[in-house]
Amino acid sequence: MADAAVGKDKCGEQRLVSLPLSRIRVIMKSSPEVSSINQEALVLTAKATELFVRYLATCSYRHGSGTAKKALTYSDLASAAEDSETLQFLADILPKKILASKYLKMLKEKREQEEEEDDDGESDIGEVLA
Repeated sequence: MADAAVGKDKCGEQRLVSLPLSRIRVIMKSSPEVSSINQEALVLTAKATELFVRYLATCSYRHGSGTAKKALTYSDLASAAEDSETLQFLADILPKKILASKYLKMLKEKREQEEEEDDDGESDIGEVLA
């Protein structure tokens, strides 16, 4: 059983986890708070990650537009992260895609609003000083 957890297949046994444990170990050790990693903790982290990815994909597929095409798209993931309360923490990581022209237009409007607010603030200060 421990050999299966490490990822060794014996006589066609099914592996306990699909993700490469060495990569997960590297990611976990990249944290300065982690000095050593127990093998059981490594396997459990890998399995939890697999289950989370499966849940995210299933939830995104069911609620997304990909069901008609039998495909999962980035926009399905982004909308699931935005709409689902349990996946809300991913909203910053999976933002909805917008066209560059729309983004530049939004940025220009935001700058104009800030300039208007700054101009209003300066006129108020001038009135107080006068």
